[in-house]
Amino acid sequence: MHAMVLNDIGKPLVWTELADPIPGPGEVRLSVLACGVCRTDLHVVNGELPNPVLPIIPGHEIVGRIDAIGEGVSGFSIGDRVGVPWLGHTCGHCAYCQQQQENLCDHPQFTGFSRHGGFATAVVADHRFVFALGEEGDAVAMAPLLCAGLIGWRSLAMAGSAKRLGLYGFGAAAHIIAQIACQQGREVYAFTREGDTSTQDFAKTLGAVWAGGSQQLPPVPLDAAIIFAPVGALVPLALKAVRKGAKVVCAGIHMSDIPSFPYALLWQERQLVSVANLTRQDGIGFFEQLHRFNVEVQTTRYPLLKANQALADLSAGRFDGAAVLVP
Repeated sequence: MHAMVLNDIGKPLVWTELADPIPGPGEVRLSVLACGVCRTDLHVVNGELPNPVLPIIPGHEIVGRIDAIGEGVSGFSIGDRVGVPWLGHTCGHCAYCQQQQENLCDHPQFTGFSRHGGFATAVVADHRFVFALGEEGDAVAMAPLLCAGLIGWRSLAMAGSAKRLGLYGFGAAAHIIAQIACQQGREVYAFTREGDTSTQDFAKTLGAVWAGGSQQLPPVPLDAAIIFAPVGALVPLALKAVRKGAKVVCAGIHMSDIPSFPYALLWQERQLVSVANLTRQDGIGFFEQLHRFNVEVQTTRYPLLKANQALADLSAGRFDGAAVLVP
């Protein structure tokens, strides 16, 4: 197999030839068809998430086809097309796992962070954390659904029944969840980098009723806001944009420091909450419901060898939607 490997934090990924991995008990091996490039991968490479297991192969929005099965695996067969998400393993016995909060597991493994991921031609995964995808849909378009789609779905659920929904940071996750929210009858208000009229126009093509810079106030108070951009300064701006009793959801795994802000922005029972990882049930529910919505995932394809370029383009905001590596 070949992979783009992170050997040192802050350094480019290295094209590496490795022995084909052998799935152990409870594991399956996938021949990778496509792997999305998530902002979390950027955080891993840049050292913004502490203590990755190095060397590591990043990538956790994986679509592949099973080509080897370890002992004790049930429910999957050779040739099945499946997806692998960020949450790659949980202990099953800590208090959080016992209370159906496995996304908060005390002893988790994360794909592309503490177990090898999908910036490769092959990957081994715990079969309990693999989603059956069937044969409908293009693998490249489906890859971003494994994290951008899933974390957007969990964030949308956390936002509740908000009619007027603000989305801060209109990248991979926001462009997917905006389409679902619009088809649910919500009004979407998109916030982008200041002056980014191209992304604002893109948001409007997906159904946003308003789009502007993140420093702007929307034309009406919002019922909820989701912050996808890893920018702490957006928190007080979002609190200022929502009505009394509304909720601001921080959806990223990493965010720069939140600046101090007056208590008046939080008062009147506004809520500030975070989303951490996801559960298998999130994935099952998302893919069961996905057929109800017409979601077009905007992708920019890169060959696997160009993973460093994809990460650089993501960091600079050079594309709309999501980047996807194709072996």
